[in-house]
Amino acid sequence: MNDQFQIRIATRTSQLAIWQSNLVASLLREREPNLQVELVKVVTEGDRKIDTPLSKIGGKSLFIKELEVAMLDGRADIAVHSMKDIPNQLPDQFSIMAILEREDYRDVLLSQEGYNLENLPVGAVVGTSSLRRKSQLLALRPDLLIRDLRGNVPTRIEKQKNGDFNAIVLASAGLRRLGLYDSAAHGLSVGEVMPAVGQGAIGIEALAQDQNLRNIVSSLNNDLSAKEVFAERAFSRYLNGSCQSAIGALAQAQGDNLMLKGIVASPDGRQIIRKNTCGSLRDPEEVGNELGRLMREAGADELLKLS
Repeated sequence: MNDQFQIRIATRTSQLAIWQSNLVASLLREREPNLQVELVKVVTEGDRKIDTPLSKIGGKSLFIKELEVAMLDGRADIAVHSMKDIPNQLPDQFSIMAILEREDYRDVLLSQEGYNLENLPVGAVVGTSSLRRKSQLLALRPDLLIRDLRGNVPTRIEKQKNGDFNAIVLASAGLRRLGLYDSAAHGLSVGEVMPAVGQGAIGIEALAQDQNLRNIVSSLNNDLSAKEVFAERAFSRYLNGSCQSAIGALAQAQGDNLMLKGIVASPDGRQIIRKNTCGSLRDPEEVGNELGRLMREAGADELLKLS
């Protein structure tokens, strides 16, 4: 950190990213009234290349890399991310110093008519660029036409309203944070579409060696949410998963235990492996690794090769 009383937050320029960074800024100011917090807005490569599927241009790390560069070259002290966008393996010099309390982890089906998966018209065009979502939708409704959809949340909604898609799939958390969740949004159950690893959680990344910064930022950490997300990340990391993989997971604390569910699917949704496990809340990474082992024994590696 460049100054004891100043923290600069590297953030993407999308409406949702700015909202999330402003939330972190306000929480930091509440805890440290004398702290000066400012946003350092960075246009990432992932934001510039909105017409190409992420799986073809390097994945969600394109949203992270330039924020990390801003921290390395001294322009920023921390970066605020959606945890589902952070690669399973960070560069050694970086660390996730806090995870805020998780929002709704579900995906939602959004349409003008308020469709659910059962009453979507046959052959409906559904927008998503997520292979995880695509494979699970096709497993339930192989008649659907899945088309790539990128851009920030308001842009995606506008494309649906303009008639480009019968429905689109978005993360519930983003809609709620922007005040865009309404009666037309149909929440998808975990049994229908398993969420992405870390979905609904906001993470704060910084240079691992900065202990002074860690002391301030770690006060924002929600222990239960962090353990749930770390279990999901360990599961995906065990299988070498990425945004180019049809992998979903959800961990939920139950007393001293941690329940973890996961899926691995083929891109066309014709093959899906579902497994779950339970372990100690004190060791979330081992819970994630155990689910990874169960998935591997069931043939997950072969499905992932199809992605």
